[in-house]
Amino acid sequence: MQLRSLTATAEHRPPTRATLRRTADFARPHRRRIARFVLLSVVTALLAVATPVLAGRVVDAVVAGGDEHHVVRLAVLIALIALAEAALGLLGRRLSATLGEGLILDLRTAVFDHVQRMPVAFFTRTRTGALVSRLNNDVIGAQRAFSNTLSGVVSNLVTLLLTLVVMLTLSWQVTLLALVLLPVFVVPARRTGRRMAGFQREAADLNAAMGTRMTERFSAPGATLVKLFGRPEEESAEFAERARRVRDIGVRTAMAQEAFITALTLVSALALALVYGLGGWFALRGALEPGAVVSLALLLTRLYAPLTALAGARVEIMSALVSFERVFEVLDLKPLIEEKPDAREVPEGPVSVEFDDVRFGYPAADRISLASLEEVASLDTRGGTEVLHGVSFRAEPGRTVALVGSSGAGKSTVAQLLPRLYDVDAGAVRVGGVDVRDLTSASLRATLGMVTQDGHLFHDTVRANLLLARPGATEDDLWDALRRARLDDLVRSLPDGLDTVVGERGYRLSGGERQRMTIARLLLARQRVVVLDEATAHLDNTSEAAVQEALTEALEGRTAVVIAHRLSTVRTADLILVVEAGRVVERGTHEELLAAGGRYAELYRTQSDGPGDGGGPGLDPVPRLPAGTAP
Repeated sequence: MQLRSLTATAEHRPPTRATLRRTADFARPHRRRIARFVLLSVVTALLAVATPVLAGRVVDAVVAGGDEHHVVRLAVLIALIALAEAALGLLGRRLSATLGEGLILDLRTAVFDHVQRMPVAFFTRTRTGALVSRLNNDVIGAQRAFSNTLSGVVSNLVTLLLTLVVMLTLSWQVTLLALVLLPVFVVPARRTGRRMAGFQREAADLNAAMGTRMTERFSAPGATLVKLFGRPEEESAEFAERARRVRDIGVRTAMAQEAFITALTLVSALALALVYGLGGWFALRGALEPGAVVSLALLLTRLYAPLTALAGARVEIMSALVSFERVFEVLDLKPLIEEKPDAREVPEGPVSVEFDDVRFGYPAADRISLASLEEVASLDTRGGTEVLHGVSFRAEPGRTVALVGSSGAGKSTVAQLLPRLYDVDAGAVRVGGVDVRDLTSASLRATLGMVTQDGHLFHDTVRANLLLARPGATEDDLWDALRRARLDDLVRSLPDGLDTVVGERGYRLSGGERQRMTIARLLLARQRVVVLDEATAHLDNTSEAAVQEALTEALEGRTAVVIAHRLSTVRTADLILVVEAGRVVERGTHEELLAAGGRYAELYRTQSDGPGDGGGPGLDPVPRLPAGTAP
C-alpha cells in the first residue's frame, strides 16, 4: 500500500512547456558556449555529408577508367575529412562536457542555496534521502540534456537537412520513395517518449525512497533503533521490494528503447535495399550514374541514422526534462524567511530581548513542503493553527528570563522565534529594540546563540565543529573556549586532539561531552544573547554538574532566555514566566510566584515531592548572573 502511494504521482505525462521554457532560461548564461558548440556541430555535419559524395565520385572515376591520380586525390581528401571529423569530435565532446558540468554546478548550487534558506519546518517534514536525491540524481539527469542530447540533436538535425538536399539533387525519385517509411519514425517516437518520461519519474521516486531509508537506517541512532526494536526481515523485504521495482523499471526502459531502436534500424535497412534496387535499375537504364547509386546508399545511412538518433533524442530529452521538473519543484518552494533589502545591523552594546503581543502558528505543509519529498500521495492539510496567543515579555540587558510550564505549552516555540527560525504572524520579536524582521541575518546570528537539548555536532573534527561559530578563531581561542566549557582536558586526551573526528552527530562523545562542546562553540562565538532550550534535560547528575559549570561561564554578563522543565533550577532567574497553552499565565520571581499560590506553586510542589533533590536529577541550571555586558 505504501509503495503504491509513493508512485501514485508518477503519471506517464510529458513535462510541460513551462518546464521547457524554464530549462532554456536556466541555460541562458551558457548561451555563448552553446553557440560555439552549435557552430562546431554544423561544421561536423557538413563534413559528414561530404564523404558519401566524394565516395560516389571515386566510383564514377573507376567505372569511367579515369585518371588514377584523381582517384588518389579523392581518397586523400576523404582521409583528411575523416581526420578533421575526429578532431572536431574531440573538441565537440570537450565543449559538451564543459557545458554539462557547468550546468550541474549551477543547478546544484542553486538547489543547495535555496534549500538552506528554507525554514526549519521544511526539514522537519522532508525526508533527507529524497532531498539528497534531487541534488544528485535529478541534477545529473538534467545535465544529460546538454552534455549528451544537445550535441546529438544539433549535429543530427543539420546532417539530416544537408543529406536530404544532396539526395534530392542526385535523384529526387529514389529519395522520395526512400522517405515513404518516414512516418514509422515519427509516431513511435512520440509514444515512446511519453512512456520513458513516466518510467523516469517512477524510478526517481523509488530511488529517493531507497536513499531515504538508507540514510535513516545507517545513521547511529537509526541503526540503534532498528537493532532494539526493528524487524530485520521486514526491513530487508521492504527495501528489496523497492529495489525490485527499480530493477523492473530499468528492464522495461531498456527493452522499450531497444525495441524502438531495433525497429527503426530495420526500417532503415529496408530503405537501403530499396535504394540499391531502384537506384541499380535506374543505373542500368542509364538514368543514373553508378557513383550516384553508391552516394545515395551512403547518404541514406546518414539520413536514417540521424532520424533514428533524433527519435531516440526525444526519449532522452523527455527523461531529462523530468529531472529538470523535479529540480524546479524544489526551487519553486518559497522560503518563508526573507531578509529585507534595507535590513539593519543589531545595535552595538548591551541588548535586550522583547516579545510584544506575539501570535504564531506553524505553517501548513503546502507552504513549505512537497508530497514527493515527504514520500506521500498528498500533503497533510493541517497547519496554520495559532499556538502562541499574545505572548509579551522583556529580558533586560544582562538579565535572565526563564520560561517554565507543561510540555507542549509553547516554550520551545518562543525560543525558535528569537533567532528567526520562524516569523511571527502578529506582534513583534525585538532584539536590541529592533524587530528581528528588520535585522540582517548575519548580525542576528552574530548576536544570538542557542543551545538545544540534543547538542548536535557534525561528522567532522572538534576543530571544525568549533570553527563553525567563528571561522577566524585562533588556536588559543579554541583552547580557551574548551577550557571555559570544562572540556579541554578531554580534548587533550583524544588521539588527535582538536583534529579528532567526533562521529556523526557527535556520537563518539557522551551526551554531556556533546553538550559541553556546543557550549564551547557558543563561548567561542561571543554572542550577547543566549537561548537555552532545556540544555541539560537528558543528562545524568555527573554530566549535569560539568555542564552547569560551563553554562555559568557561557551566561555570564549576557542576556539570557532559558527554557526549563524542572523548576528547582530557575529559582534565581530575574524573571520567571509560566507558559500554558501558548499564553503567559503567570510572571514574577520565584518567591513572588510561590507566594501567589498559582500554577507555578502547583508545579513546584509536584516536582519537590518527586525523587531527588528538589525536582529530581538532570535539572536545567540557571545560575544567578550579575548584570553587565558580554565580553
